[in-house]
Amino acid sequence: MKIAILGAGNIARKMADTINGLRETELYAVGSRSIEKARAFAEEFGALKAYGSYEELVKDDAIDLIYIATPHSRHYEDCMLCLENGRNVLCEKAFTANADQAKRVISYAEEKGLFVSEAIWTRFLPMRFVLDEIISSGVVGRISSLTADLGYSLENVERLKKPELAGGALLDLGVYPINFALMAFGEDICDIKSSCVKNEYGVDEQNSIILSFTGGKTALLHSSMVSNLDKRGVIYGDRGRIEFENINNCEGIKVILNDSTVKSYETPKQITGFEYELLSSIKAVSQGKTECTEMPHTETIRVMEIMDFLRKEWGVVYPFEKV
Repeated sequence: MKIAILGAGNIARKMADTINGLRETELYAVGSRSIEKARAFAEEFGALKAYGSYEELVKDDAIDLIYIATPHSRHYEDCMLCLENGRNVLCEKAFTANADQAKRVISYAEEKGLFVSEAIWTRFLPMRFVLDEIISSGVVGRISSLTADLGYSLENVERLKKPELAGGALLDLGVYPINFALMAFGEDICDIKSSCVKNEYGVDEQNSIILSFTGGKTALLHSSMVSNLDKRGVIYGDRGRIEFENINNCEGIKVILNDSTVKSYETPKQITGFEYELLSSIKAVSQGKTECTEMPHTETIRVMEIMDFLRKEWGVVYPFEKV
């Protein structure tokens, strides 16, 4: 399939490497707001075409799928631009800035019979399904809680600092612990408690979240853009625990039982890790589907609604959301 990339930043470079590493895909085109940047990107990664605007890119009828690699604040606008021009879309997480935008994008895609999916790679990685099998096996007994955190020193990254770019730790990093908790427990959330510390621009630079589920389970989550955290997810049962190394891209899983028995699961080799979301998207497009089974539209909206609730509680509002 001919894949195009909208945006030419760091995340786009990772996707370009992924596309070039697969037999099933061709890096067909790249679009940037600068033709010079688009041409440099195309030359470096071997894209056939380079466009100096997003509007030009989306009008190319040869494109099978567009990967959106722009800041969160642009996702809604860029998704709609692609869909209005009949293009299938794989959009980098967070899918949009808020749930209302996500619902509009998904509704429009379904109305037009086009594919759209959130590129939250942890939902597609093989180790996610290994975790599912371990949990369903009951090896650690009755599960009661989990902890998960993700943090990097990113406070000087422009797109994370500013509210006009939908910045903050939550949409960029906190989305991973939230998804980890939902993948592990998958039950209805009955209560949310949280707190955050804001930067000088008014977005969250670190946050702590407690999710309570109807089945009696709890999840303690933490994300930060001012410090490096250990990136681990740990699921606790009455017979032992499951240690998930790096919830952002699993580096291995250990099951440690109360009698000190340990079983380890190794992560398979990967190109970048992005190949799984890309292959799933290709499969869905080829089958005429409008979503991926690994990250259905209902789950994308669910995560966005949780993050909306949290931001409302913290008083974090993006300028373009104000009436």
